[in-house]
Amino acid sequence: MSNPGLLKIGGATEEMMSRLTPEFTIHELSEISDLDAWAREHGASVEAVMTNGHDGVPPAVMAALPNLKAVSGYGVGYDAVDTDACVARGIKVSHTPNVLNGEVANTTLLLLLAGLRNFRHDEAWARSGDWEAKGNAPLSNSPDGKTIGILGLGRIGQEIADRLSVFNPTIVYHTRTKKDVPYTYYADLVEMAKACDVLVCITPGGPSTSKIVNKDVLEALGPKGMLINVSRGSVVDEDALIAALDSGKLGLAGLDVFEREPHIPDALKASDRTVLLPHVGSATHETRAAMGALTVDNLLQWKADGSLKTPVPECAHL
Repeated sequence: MSNPGLLKIGGATEEMMSRLTPEFTIHELSEISDLDAWAREHGASVEAVMTNGHDGVPPAVMAALPNLKAVSGYGVGYDAVDTDACVARGIKVSHTPNVLNGEVANTTLLLLLAGLRNFRHDEAWARSGDWEAKGNAPLSNSPDGKTIGILGLGRIGQEIADRLSVFNPTIVYHTRTKKDVPYTYYADLVEMAKACDVLVCITPGGPSTSKIVNKDVLEALGPKGMLINVSRGSVVDEDALIAALDSGKLGLAGLDVFEREPHIPDALKASDRTVLLPHVGSATHETRAAMGALTVDNLLQWKADGSLKTPVPECAHL
């Protein structure tokens, strides 16, 4: 009996491929020049897709796979996969939660410290010789004792809160529903922003959170406030963010994600009020290896017994 077909969307490591190649007949989306022609010949044989949080599964690709049964996503975010369409067709979808929680939390702390402690300015001051020529760099701000709001207190949000404890902060949070946690809950995001020194975005992307951090939220944070986004670029109204930074109505922004990646608006790159990273929240050798292993584990478990190790919530009942 031949191996089931697997459509690979995006990259994969040699280790991942070494585990998948004996178990699946692998097709590469990047090598398909004519999707319709390929689908007529191979589409019916493909039962699984391996993808990532950025590429997801384009609607035309999903439509070309009439016997698709499983989608294994590399990454915790899966808003680029139409889970409603998958559920309607009985397609199971997985992602890679938990294994990247710590690294994304580390990246949050990196952005926090880099922003409050003027890392960009002070590193340039040291390298340029300005310290010797002009004297000491200006004072910066301590992360200690701040009120830090977390937008989206899921698994990664909780890990962020745990790691922030070294700074003795006051943690507050906003989610759709109140949780059984020892932090103050705000049902209104604007009201929470008014109370915060720092707002950390770690909520899922998708239509329900699109531009949830808007002009009102940003201005509520205020001229001494800092926004950190390690979730999805769609969560923040980028035009409103640029306007708030330019006008001084928002103090700082530490961003790992952007609305139209890999494009970053020139205004954000030019601003001395920003710390920018190229979506590297989980980008360490160790964490990416764990994510890759779990992506493959989901596919192998599905092949073995039809279940997924870490299904997304929408598909957990399938």
